Amino acid sequence: MKKLLVVFGFAAISAMAADWTGYIVDKKCSSKKEMLGNEQCAQVCIKGGSPAVLVTDDGKIYQVANQDKVVAHAGKKVTITGKMDKDTITVEDVKM
Repeated sequence: MKKLLVVFGFAAISAMAADWTGYIVDKKCSSKKEMLGNEQCAQVCIKGGSPAVLVTDDGKIYQVANQDKVVAHAGKKVTITGKMDKDTITVEDVKM
């Protein structure tokens, strides 16, 4: 019974929303620090088919499950509220 409660408790914690702050850039340029904040490049590459990702200030790169929520913020520093599954965020809200 205790194991079952621990499993359900972990599932509930992992389903809670959290916040991440960083830049929305295209996956292709996400490892190039000088490209962070380059709105024009990010917009062109994302419109061209490169997936948008979130790059945090400490250099972590997170995939974005629902791309439509972040495309308008390409190249900008944002705070994303959402749920994490492995390295992918399902975005609930985006604030600049």
